[in-house]
Amino acid sequence: MTRTRREEGGFALIAVLLVLAFVAVIGAEFAYSMRLEATSVRAYKDTLTGAHLAEAAVEQAIREIAGDVMYAVLADDGNLTFYNRVNLELKRLPRTNVPLGAGQFSYRITDEEARLNLNTTPPDRIDQLLQGLGVTKADRDTINDSLQDWRDANDEHRLNGAESDDYYLKLPTPYRAHNANLESVSELLQIKGVKPEIYYGREGKPGLVDLVTVKTPGQINANSAGPEVLRALGLADALIIDIVQSRRDAPFRDQRQLDRFGVSGLKLTTTTFRIEAEGLVDGQPRARLTAIVQRKDGGRPPVAILEWSGVR
Repeated sequence: MTRTRREEGGFALIAVLLVLAFVAVIGAEFAYSMRLEATSVRAYKDTLTGAHLAEAAVEQAIREIAGDVMYAVLADDGNLTFYNRVNLELKRLPRTNVPLGAGQFSYRITDEEARLNLNTTPPDRIDQLLQGLGVTKADRDTINDSLQDWRDANDEHRLNGAESDDYYLKLPTPYRAHNANLESVSELLQIKGVKPEIYYGREGKPGLVDLVTVKTPGQINANSAGPEVLRALGLADALIIDIVQSRRDAPFRDQRQLDRFGVSGLKLTTTTFRIEAEGLVDGQPRARLTAIVQRKDGGRPPVAILEWSGVR
């Protein structure tokens, strides 16, 4: 009898221990779930806050663009400097780590009309741009022919190009060629031959995303165009240096100043800008926005949004 009671007591103890272990596991799982949920809520809140901060950055950039701006000049630090109609340099608003509420925002304004328009630029200038980025002859031919095939209305591909039936529909994720002008620069990533490193850039070199557009009339602003774009227009390095040094002191204000370079397609002013904004919480980027906007002198609203994209 004593032995039986001892055995029963041992079984009871084991059962109690098992129940306690089970309760401990459940408690630990509950605590972990609560921590996970709290982390998820915090991440969602930070992302939402970051998105609002990035939107605030875009609004402040638009405030700069909508001011008394006549000329936009690429400064030595890579940022745009604005000048008014009487050639006075306008003071920049803060653009980096601007405190607002629970975080900060930063933004960069670039001139969209300092970029080559893929829908209007001749193939030879696209080729020169790609060559300046170090793209091989074979890859340049593929990209140039594929870009033209992407834009034209027929389904016949060029020698190095691609169309829906012979290439795009045979990919692991098939799709059709646009057969029309590009509506966004991001379409380049769908075009045969355009590798991510060519699009985004690498090793300190800019990518196509920094040098091309589809949202402008096609002329290039000589006051803000970078060396890569000026070289693609056919300008020699000596003339490029002359342009950069001349606009450093004051923007070009007379078309005759540009005519001496002997290149068509250069102009003095711009109305189209790209805004790249980010919202930061605890010093970390939580949301990024890119907006392409166009200034409408005398219009309501004074600045129209042509394209809007975001990453959270």
